[in-house]
Amino acid sequence: MNGTALDAGPAWLLLASSLLVVVGQRRTLAVGAVCLQALVLSALAVSQAHDAHAVAAATALTVRGLALGLVLLTLIARTPDRSPVRSGAPPVVRGVLAVGLALALVRLVPDMGLASGTVQAVVLALVGFGLTMAAVHRATLFQVLGVVTIEHALSLAALALPGTSWLIEVGAAVDITLIAVVAGVFHERIFTEFGAGDTAALRSLRD
Repeated sequence: MNGTALDAGPAWLLLASSLLVVVGQRRTLAVGAVCLQALVLSALAVSQAHDAHAVAAATALTVRGLALGLVLLTLIARTPDRSPVRSGAPPVVRGVLAVGLALALVRLVPDMGLASGTVQAVVLALVGFGLTMAAVHRATLFQVLGVVTIEHALSLAALALPGTSWLIEVGAAVDITLIAVVAGVFHERIFTEFGAGDTAALRSLRD
């Protein structure tokens, strides 16, 4: 795929939806935002598919997005929290931390040769937002969404990098999606044991 024609508009949509997950508390809204990201990435891949290999990669990303959405929705259905798990920080603090980390990455990481500086900034910001989700949210499902957000950043980078092999794009998407699925299994296991997807419950464990 060739990333030179990548439009920055969808990239900003990815960023806005990720920030919504960072500051949000409702699981359904957060999962919906992440599923929207997967659909945007699939649309970008389809728009750049100009040969058989690119079409195969776009198809794989689309199937991956649908499967990931199904997994996340299944997790919500199988692990119904009685009330939202409180985060380790209020929404404003989470937003400030996420934006601060994103700005630091944009400033410190050198040029990666992506389609534009704007797209690179969005990629790095998505990584920062995903790390913030995983580090600050106590809810295990939001930590899973943090991993998925970082995967979306890598997928966007692959789409925006001219001459990227379609095998690399599909391989990266599949590898990190498997990590997200494994993390989802741990989320369900924690919920089964403690009655809530809250990592704070793990502090009660002793050797």
